[in-house]
Amino acid sequence: MSVVLEKVCLLLLDVDGVLTDGRITYDDQGRETKSFDVKDGHGIKLLMRAGLQVGIITGRRSPIVAHRAQELGIGMVYQGALDKRVPYEAILAEQGLTDEQVAYVGDDLIDLPILRRVGFSAAVADAVDEVKAAVHYVARRRGGRGAVREICDHILKGSGRWPAVTARYGLEWRQS
Repeated sequence: MSVVLEKVCLLLLDVDGVLTDGRITYDDQGRETKSFDVKDGHGIKLLMRAGLQVGIITGRRSPIVAHRAQELGIGMVYQGALDKRVPYEAILAEQGLTDEQVAYVGDDLIDLPILRRVGFSAAVADAVDEVKAAVHYVARRRGGRGAVREICDHILKGSGRWPAVTARYGLEWRQS
């Protein structure tokens, strides 16, 4: 798998069920709220520090997603994508990338067309069975509960980028 991970230069993420736990909460005024795991955010920043790009493709629309993406410095954000292949194709064309240079994290059936194409596919622990059966890697953690961080770490370690990215923390790491 390390050969594939070395080629990855873009991580694309679903939101509901991947960056969040999949629950949608509304307050008494009908305003939507979502919770994001800070460790997932740090994993994304580590990837960016290693020179990888990160993008979001989600089927729903939410100002909260745009806000979180902006906070993390994610410029590629596609919301309301009921057919995720459309923005995926646009991203490949705009960035000049091939499927094998892309990693994707999903959790539900809508993600399968992209998961089957990318060079590295991953699912959160609580993804539907069909998704878990189709991916290269299934996280031990659940969506919105550190799964994205786990996957980011896996990409960084498996591609040999981990030592350079974490040097500022004084870590000593040996690839097993």
